[in-house]
Amino acid sequence: MADRAAPRFYFSLRSPYSWLAYRQLLEHHADVARLLQWKPFWEPDEGSARALAARGGQFPYSAMSKAKHLYVLQDVARLARAAGLSPTWPVDRDPVWEVAHLAYLVARDRGQGPAYIEAVYRARWQQGRDICDPATIGEIGSELGLDGTELAGAWRDERRREQGVGLLLDVCRDGVFGVPFFVHGHSRFWGVDRLTEFAEHLRSRTALADRMPEPVAAVGLDRGGDQGHAGGCG
Repeated sequence: MADRAAPRFYFSLRSPYSWLAYRQLLEHHADVARLLQWKPFWEPDEGSARALAARGGQFPYSAMSKAKHLYVLQDVARLARAAGLSPTWPVDRDPVWEVAHLAYLVARDRGQGPAYIEAVYRARWQQGRDICDPATIGEIGSELGLDGTELAGAWRDERRREQGVGLLLDVCRDGVFGVPFFVHGHSRFWGVDRLTEFAEHLRSRTALADRMPEPVAAVGLDRGGDQGHAGGCG
């Protein structure tokens, strides 16, 4: 379950907009990137969708129209060109997105989460590789010094599947309907074009928190009562 107080970045290894936001985040907002919980978002397969429904969740997905798909191709090319990038569009045939995203959980637990994200984005958007092919994920894992077999098989591991459903429930709880999606408290920011605004929002809140004085216990107050901070519930 997500830490409700922590700022969160929902990203998808499938999404070109997530890839562009990821690049901008590291290149221009590295201080913000270090503060974030990185939360994977992906379209569940039938098994994950059933498990999600059994726990009261429903993934917020709608099929993309042809017109929107053509627009995305044009828009991403425009944004990538402005960033000095040349994306290679992969061809997705019957994709199972658990393959790449559940393997991220393995890499994260081994201390290689950031390196894995970088490698998979590069494989998909700069090399045109199929990241839903377990062999691709296994090769990436081995290149990172991890157990490639473990990463390649994460999507079939029941424990990782269960963790994945928990992450999809976080998607539902946070009201995420697309990526990149940024959450801090009650504030929501959707889209690569909202990244700078989110970064400014988070910096201002962090600076304000840093300036607040440490609470000082008042002499004579009964220490057996509520020890919550001044100002009520938080």
